[in-house]
Amino acid sequence: MTTIKRKKLKLKKGAYILLVSIIIFIITLIFGLKFYKEYKYKQTYEYKLTTIGYSLDDAQKIIDKVGDETINYILSNPKNDLIIDFINEKYFIENNLNDYLEFYKKQEDETFTDIVAMVNTHANNKWYEVTFDTDINLNEKMIVNKFYALNKEYAPTDLKDISLDYSYGNEGDNKLLSYAYDEFMNLWQAANDAGFYLMVTSSYRNYEEQESIYEERKAAQGERKADETAARPGHSEHQTGLVVDMTSKTEPIESDFKDSKAYNWLKENAYKYGFIERYPEDKTYITGYAPESWHWRYVGSDAAKVIHDENITYDEYYAYYIEYKNK
Repeated sequence: MTTIKRKKLKLKKGAYILLVSIIIFIITLIFGLKFYKEYKYKQTYEYKLTTIGYSLDDAQKIIDKVGDETINYILSNPKNDLIIDFINEKYFIENNLNDYLEFYKKQEDETFTDIVAMVNTHANNKWYEVTFDTDINLNEKMIVNKFYALNKEYAPTDLKDISLDYSYGNEGDNKLLSYAYDEFMNLWQAANDAGFYLMVTSSYRNYEEQESIYEERKAAQGERKADETAARPGHSEHQTGLVVDMTSKTEPIESDFKDSKAYNWLKENAYKYGFIERYPEDKTYITGYAPESWHWRYVGSDAAKVIHDENITYDEYYAYYIEYKNK
């Protein structure tokens, strides 16, 4: 065999070995990547959630809606379909998940929507059972209810008298914070243009005045009944200077106002001027009060529009759009 032939054979053999080596390397790489990807996927929350029974869609919902701590809590327990039911709710708040689940055990007849609303607004507790200080720095967006209270010393400055042209009582009896007053007058004029003459029956009330009202009802009716119809001192929105109780000249009695055309006009239009119906029908389980068609609260036009469009109470708005979203 000539030297040239030996060299050619050697080159062919080398090329063959190189080719085989490349093929083996590629196969090893492919399988290695595959096993690596499988290993990495098994470390994901998606994989771990599916191994305890959640579908891929449900696993993705959980991952999208909650953080690591909550996911690890979910993974430490058997599959619970209620978690997906609550996560699907529009006003779901991650930190309240365990409270939703606990409250559901006591209120299985309630809808998931109502349970979320009650827990978010603290209404899963007894009225006045837990209390928080009202954040007065929020101005028109402050909340005052059976869980949030103003202190005895709080009194708004820059109150403006509501003229007797638009209110009952004596001159100076009814007042609103200046910026709420300006919007009330815009609301009043719009209602008047539509053929309705609104009249204020009550507005700003200081702590002592509310205390007197509450104690009178408590003495006459007992505490439970008094709590249904009047706020305890510090827990009344009237102390904010942002509230008007109003009816109309043609329907001056508060209990009759809900059946009036003026009330229906307010329901459709008051939000444009920043006012909301604070205690609407079918929301007593959240607000703590029977419906009051005459009680209107100034919250600003942006908040009022959301509340009107989404058909929620201010309690729900505050819990989700202020307490939760602003954290």
